[in-house]
Amino acid sequence: MPIYEKRSRIAATPERVFAFHEAPDALERLTPPWESARVLEKSAGIDVGAKVALVMRLGPVSIRWDAEHTAYEKGRMFQDVQRKGPFRKWEHTHTMLPDGEGGCWLVDRIDYEVPLGKLGTWVADRMVRKRLERMFTYRHDLTRRACEERT
Repeated sequence: MPIYEKRSRIAATPERVFAFHEAPDALERLTPPWESARVLEKSAGIDVGAKVALVMRLGPVSIRWDAEHTAYEKGRMFQDVQRKGPFRKWEHTHTMLPDGEGGCWLVDRIDYEVPLGKLGTWVADRMVRKRLERMFTYRHDLTRRACEERT
């Protein structure tokens, strides 16, 4: 099963970076402007049981994506899992690890599986990885700017 991981050092405490992700508008802020994704509904917070429903476009097709938060450790990590959407599996773990110098490492790890087994992996994995890299570069840069400005 493919794994994507993005790791960036941020000169802010793990608690500050975590608080940025807990803000009510965090998902909207972290969605890149080129992504045609819109929040349909969401529950408050990122704690276990919180849910979000998005609609996104892949070419001419609209796809609904339902996710649920399944793990939460205040100030350190949270996890969301796709319940309905374009992937066979999607488990996204967001972790903020102290770097020993007053900052932290922001780590986004995604365990995913595209539909259609080996054929789907062969056809779509390169496109998925390219899209994830672009998206998470944007998200990590935005998080760094927002959290370091307040330091």
